[in-house]
Amino acid sequence: MSAPALAVRFRAVPALLLLCAITAGCAGKTGTTAATGGDAHTASATGTPRVGPRTGSVMVVGGGQQGPEVFAKFIELAGGPDALIVDVPTAGGDSIDASDGGRGLKSAGARNVVVYHTTSRTLADADSFVAKIANARGVWFGGGRHYRLVNSYAGTKSERAFQAVLDRGGVVGGSSAGASILGDYLVRGAPSNDNRLFNHPQYLKGFAYLRGVAIDQHVVARERLPDLHDSLTSRRPDLLGLSEDEGTVWVVRGDSAEIIGRNKAFVYNGRDANDTGKPFLTLHPGDRYNLATRRVVSRAISATPLTQKFIDNLFASYGDAARGGATVLVAQGGKVLVNRAYGVAVQRRLTPETGAPNFALGELSAVLNAALASDSMGRMSVASVRRVSSVGGAQRLAYDSTTKQWSGTVDDLYRFDQGRSAQNTEPKGFRVDTERGEVVQRVFGISDGHRAAWVRYPGRKTTIIMLTTDDRFDAKSTVERITERLFAR
Repeated sequence: MSAPALAVRFRAVPALLLLCAITAGCAGKTGTTAATGGDAHTASATGTPRVGPRTGSVMVVGGGQQGPEVFAKFIELAGGPDALIVDVPTAGGDSIDASDGGRGLKSAGARNVVVYHTTSRTLADADSFVAKIANARGVWFGGGRHYRLVNSYAGTKSERAFQAVLDRGGVVGGSSAGASILGDYLVRGAPSNDNRLFNHPQYLKGFAYLRGVAIDQHVVARERLPDLHDSLTSRRPDLLGLSEDEGTVWVVRGDSAEIIGRNKAFVYNGRDANDTGKPFLTLHPGDRYNLATRRVVSRAISATPLTQKFIDNLFASYGDAARGGATVLVAQGGKVLVNRAYGVAVQRRLTPETGAPNFALGELSAVLNAALASDSMGRMSVASVRRVSSVGGAQRLAYDSTTKQWSGTVDDLYRFDQGRSAQNTEPKGFRVDTERGEVVQRVFGISDGHRAAWVRYPGRKTTIIMLTTDDRFDAKSTVERITERLFAR
């Protein structure tokens, strides 16, 4: 399909597309499962889901590195390691290597993975081609460019076969482009490698496994957070906008969603208050959300003795930007209980203040340095630094080869922490103690326990990370106050 002459760039939507955007019935290349955005607000007399799948589950993944929890959850929802799972790499275009299909799923234990790929609509509509996935319990759409999925499968028997997986109670999911195709309104769907093309008149319809929803991805890593609002949801209040950063997942059953993974998810046009000064609400792993009511159901912290007010009081003095700011992250069992910045200015393109700017890590650098591998001359190669800085999908860690010190954020240190745990690698660079019979791994920005902290309680699957620029900040006692409250039972 050739692209029309009209080019649409984000932040500047021409009149033709504005008309499409504000009317529910804009025509485009559609699949048989598409539904209008108005369904999301129509009361259901039968109690069936308005937005999410009526049966089965949908997993929306933000791209980038995916931890084992992502594929493990997908395999679980598909029915276990022996379930037939269909890997659809078609969005990858020329980069597709069918022999390598389903690698992440296989590594996570899936034993029955079928690669399903064609660029021929005739083949996609052939009974013989579709028959091999007739008993599938899971469909996984890989990354690339989602217009290729539309070109190959929309309106064919293959698309109906994908829907049938949900109908029989299975799971459909995808990452990056494979996430956006799961929505109703297709963003960044232009037949181009230019991701700045946000609304394309011939590619406005996804497969609509989440009805009345538009999905974006890579939003923190690629500084895309304003785009859904600027180019779509501000003009389409009927549409629910969902996005998620890399390694982060919406797990949807019916209208209920839970966030899992390593970073943040975001809601546009929700009915809760947005984050201060931003057109979206931030969610974290462990938080639950109702897609039909467009409201938070629960926050992960609410199931613990810890409260946000308690944390805010500990860091209240850092609300004054003159003190240099502070950030804190508290996670337990893969759920992020606290992820907050104090006295940090609004960042470029609405990047979360816990994800930028970098703080000098001081002696916390020892943990990252312990993962570096020097060459035969004792030098740290660029490749070695790059490998460490990308552990867990870290995005902005920076290394100074002269001082051998790192700078980073609580978000990236948590990604690193989770990545090393997933590798079952014994953490190094921490001081290891035993307190009241349990192991504690800790390192502070300054060895006397000040400035910053990275503390792990492996027996409780708990990580606490705090960064400041203040050498007087008593990080050790602050961690102790948090754990005293968190572990109180």
